[in-house]
Amino acid sequence: MAFQLVCSRCQQIYEPGSLLWRCPCGGLFDLATFPISFPRERINSRPPTLWRYLEALPFDPNYVGWQKVTMGEGYTPLVQLPIQQPGAWFKMDYSMPTLSFKDRGAAVLIAKAAELGVEHVIADSSGNAGTAIAAYAARAGITCDIYVPASASSKKLKQIAAHGASVHAIAGSREDTAAAAIAAVERGGVFYASHVYNPFFYQGTKTYAFEIWEQLGGHMPDSLILPVGNGTLVLGAYYGCQDLLRAGLIERLPRLLAVQAENCAPLAQAFEHNEADAAPVENKGTVAEGIAIAAPARSRQILAALRESHGAIITVSEAEIETARLGLARQGLYVEPTAAVPYAGYLCALNAPEGQNLANTSVAASYLNEMRQAIPQGQVVISLCGAGLKAA
Repeated sequence: MAFQLVCSRCQQIYEPGSLLWRCPCGGLFDLATFPISFPRERINSRPPTLWRYLEALPFDPNYVGWQKVTMGEGYTPLVQLPIQQPGAWFKMDYSMPTLSFKDRGAAVLIAKAAELGVEHVIADSSGNAGTAIAAYAARAGITCDIYVPASASSKKLKQIAAHGASVHAIAGSREDTAAAAIAAVERGGVFYASHVYNPFFYQGTKTYAFEIWEQLGGHMPDSLILPVGNGTLVLGAYYGCQDLLRAGLIERLPRLLAVQAENCAPLAQAFEHNEADAAPVENKGTVAEGIAIAAPARSRQILAALRESHGAIITVSEAEIETARLGLARQGLYVEPTAAVPYAGYLCALNAPEGQNLANTSVAASYLNEMRQAIPQGQVVISLCGAGLKAA
């Protein structure tokens, strides 16, 4: 089966083996639509990992190299909230081999890189994606360089190095780190294993939606609540739901509620002003380092996905993030600050007075009111995407 990259701007087609990380016109690569299926009997007979959905993943049917890369990632538990909040579940995506949801994308991307014969990859990250790429590259025997902000959690830096990757700590912003990685890619003609730019990463994160669909008995909830920075999980969930819709397994997209830290919220600002793209903002500093993205490269796609799903974006304060994190810990769930952001958003939506406009838009206010009404019927899934042991 042939898989092709397509430029989101000019629609030019490229082969996946190309070392180009974006189109010369400046457009970002997406993966061209390919045939998928969800054979229930085969799925049910396979181990509980994301690889149970092989027929919906971008690999040749005869390719088995992924079996040397996998560490059993995926099919994370879906845990109902306490009895006083009966209509919502946590998706425990921090229970992965490297302790974050980024294992979904890294496993698929590195398995694809191995299939293409790649021997050396470069990636940049605030920590979790770099850790995941480093771990799966080690499994595949692929040399790996990871660029991270010098301010990243020391625990994440140690974890990346422990997997055998070369760690490059870059002074400055998250955007400075990405620029340094891109410069290294272009100097050396190396495969860019980017969780932002490489579309195969999203083919892994889309399994988040497949699992929820299966775990809820073949249907999707009314709403998915997700953190958003670069949009790796938001877009992955959206693509997964699109696949389920295309296969006739669901009748509509769930509504996506994306949550940003208010100190670094370019997407929320663009959503509020009904803009197609997010303008860069100043990162005023947030404990949610995983979503501290001042200039998200795929902002147009993220905003379009949220609007197509009739979703919204809201922001939460630093105090609300810390309160949510402590509240999760009191329920036995120890997560890093970024992973507490969706729960903080959920609490804001649940507790705000009827009609309160949390995101300063009528669209967001309408969404939140409808979500509150849906919660008692069990219609909300909240992402918990990174373990607390990763935090500095």
